[in-house]
Amino acid sequence: MNIIELNQRFDKLEKLLLSNKTVLTFEEGCEYTSIKPSYMYKLTSTKSIPHSKPNGKVIFFNKEKLESWMLQNEIKSKQDIESEALSYTLKNRKS
Repeated sequence: MNIIELNQRFDKLEKLLLSNKTVLTFEEGCEYTSIKPSYMYKLTSTKSIPHSKPNGKVIFFNKEKLESWMLQNEIKSKQDIESEALSYTLKNRKS
């Protein structure tokens, strides 16, 4: 096995371990969300992203809250909008 294959396997193992954690460090939160550290610091300083600072310095993230934050402001597909419109129209049809 060469070094490249070992590195790839090591990366896969790291990702598997990360997926089992519920509390992420700052670095893990950056990796999990694919947000660069400088922008993540900006988000935490403006309180735009949910985070914790138990000792006032070190930043931690709750994985579930990060997922909710990443999935906010969902953009619906045309099919979803049309389906909701049809449902609404049928439900509120005047007799």
